[in-house]
Amino acid sequence: MAFRPRSTVCSATTVIFVLALHLLAASCASSPPQEQDRSALLELKNGLCSGSGDPLRQWAQESGVHHCSWPGVTCDERSRRVVALSPPSRPGRRLAGELSPAVARLTELKALSFPGAGLRGEIPQEVWRLRHLEVLNLAGNSLHGRLRATFPEGLKSLDLSGNRLSGRIPPALGSCTALQRLRLSSNSLDGSIPLQIGRLEKLRVLEMSGNRLTGGVPPELLHCRALVKMDLSKNLLSGQLPSGLKKLKNLKFLSLSGNNFTGEIPSDLGQLRSLKFLNLSSNSLSGAVPFDIVGMQNRTVLLLDNNKLSGEITDAANPEMPPVSVVNISSVTVTDASSSVNPSRQPSELFTVIPTSTMRVLGETSSGTPDGSNSSSGGGLGTKEIAAIASASAIVVVLIVGLILCICTRKGALKPSRRSFRRREVKVFDNVDIGAPLTYETVVRATGNFNASNCIGNGGFGPTYRAEIAPGVLVAIKRLAIGKQHGDKEFQAEIKTLGQCRHPNLVTLLGYHISDSEMFLIYNYLPGGNLEKFIKERTKRPVSWRRLHKIALDVARALAYMHEECVPRILHRDVKPNNILLDNECNAYLSDFGLARLLRNSETHATTDVAGTFGYVAPEYAMTCRVSDKADVYSYGVVLLELISDKKALDPSFSPYGNGFNIVSWALKLVQRGRIREFFIEGLWDKAPHDDLIEFLNLAIQCTQESVASRPTMKHVVRRLKDLRPPAY
Repeated sequence: MAFRPRSTVCSATTVIFVLALHLLAASCASSPPQEQDRSALLELKNGLCSGSGDPLRQWAQESGVHHCSWPGVTCDERSRRVVALSPPSRPGRRLAGELSPAVARLTELKALSFPGAGLRGEIPQEVWRLRHLEVLNLAGNSLHGRLRATFPEGLKSLDLSGNRLSGRIPPALGSCTALQRLRLSSNSLDGSIPLQIGRLEKLRVLEMSGNRLTGGVPPELLHCRALVKMDLSKNLLSGQLPSGLKKLKNLKFLSLSGNNFTGEIPSDLGQLRSLKFLNLSSNSLSGAVPFDIVGMQNRTVLLLDNNKLSGEITDAANPEMPPVSVVNISSVTVTDASSSVNPSRQPSELFTVIPTSTMRVLGETSSGTPDGSNSSSGGGLGTKEIAAIASASAIVVVLIVGLILCICTRKGALKPSRRSFRRREVKVFDNVDIGAPLTYETVVRATGNFNASNCIGNGGFGPTYRAEIAPGVLVAIKRLAIGKQHGDKEFQAEIKTLGQCRHPNLVTLLGYHISDSEMFLIYNYLPGGNLEKFIKERTKRPVSWRRLHKIALDVARALAYMHEECVPRILHRDVKPNNILLDNECNAYLSDFGLARLLRNSETHATTDVAGTFGYVAPEYAMTCRVSDKADVYSYGVVLLELISDKKALDPSFSPYGNGFNIVSWALKLVQRGRIREFFIEGLWDKAPHDDLIEFLNLAIQCTQESVASRPTMKHVVRRLKDLRPPAY
């Protein structure tokens, strides 16, 4: 028998070992990082459970579809690594379960978003080890436990609001120098606000409301110069309000309500020219209200009720009104366009001081001064001096007014108004034929010279009359009052808007008249009244899910047309039940475009004075005066909530919950407590598919999200409502 040399055997063994290493390397190479991402996603799915409408059903190993094409998964175009994860959660069929530690294997992940997904358990500590993570949104779940002491340094947005987190807020958050949004509201966090948050120079949004935080407001927060919104309300904070808030020059929203703050309101707070929303209610503040706060011209909302404040509050928008001495003040400038308070002014200019039930007048005495002293003594002006000054001022004013009238009269005589040449003209749009002539004389005659008996509605810009132009030919005449400031402007806006729009769910503008003494619009007549009337009277007849759904879909189609198909695009700005008309078959038509704004194709928003109806105005519009199509979406969502409940947008039954509580808050409250059925009008739950009702409610809640980006487009709303089409439509 021949034997091989020992060296030969060793060489062969070495070769085999090397080959094994190559095979092992090849085996490792066959499982690239992309495969690791895929397996991590599948593990993540296994930790979650959902019903028949599983939004992750396409996440399957055997699907044959690349995981970058799975719903909710976003990959980098070059590396094909997962960089964002936001699984779709269909309303009423959301996910549930725990977040798997396998998420740590998605090492390139930049955004992890599971809001309102029904997650429970603790946040896996592996999440905080994702070194590339920039956005973490786990809001609206049932997560509990304490926050970890370390965070990804590149974190830009952290939203853990609406969970059950407890313990202290880690000071380590101060090391996240890129952080722009920190939302920890509605948890059970305690302890003091970490001083280290003052290091976050890029922080724009700080929300910690609805916790159990104690101590005061750290002066270090004043170093966060980029802050736009700070909400520390509904905690156990105490001490005095920090001075130096004027340093936060970008701050637009400040709420410190529902705490135990004492002392006076810092006088420099009124120097925050950017501030639009200020809520210091329900504290123990005392002393006089600084004049600068009341006189802030950019402020939209001021809430100071339930304190121990005193002093005279002067209406900065109407200085002719006498000052009001109050302890508690709640004032709001966003009002109904039909407000009877000084109707010649824009709604955004109104300043309403509403004393609460605990209002008291300070030191009422017969002498007219708080201390009872004579006003003519002590260096003040006496009665005679004041009377003399007032008389002289009145004479000067009369002379000036007379001079102005004289000049205007002469100019009017030399240059007649162009309107006077078309005093009796009614402009009828092309392709309009109602079977009877539309003239000024026929309109006036058909309305009985605008007799009150023919009035069928009274909106923010004038009454509407029913007019029978000829036997069986009915139209609606919307009359604008002459002399109403800005009326002509709104009239022209409505003409330009409606004159070019034709849609089955928009009211049809047939024609119009404009002259020095009269202005009116002519619409097609809709005998079913408006949606507000329908909602009030629906208790008198059986609730029809088919009708409610049809109304919602009709209005959604009209808004989708305005936002995406009209050229230029149109923002309605005043979507509410009163501006939705019905015919006898309950087909819905959107009307009243007096506040509409046109957008060119390149524009995404417009900056205007705040207009609309309080309760329907989107929060970002009220705070920033920037209005986009998502403001209409918010208003539409409020209408949906009213349509399926027995509550109004600002229902009187909400008063025990305090200022700011509305139908949106009510819906969220019931959903979070698992009492969804209570939201629906009596009888509706028993007559309609529960899945469809829950989808409808969740759609309304999504439309009214505080985050503009979280709201759907109206085109998306139409698509989702079509999926709910009830039988026998």
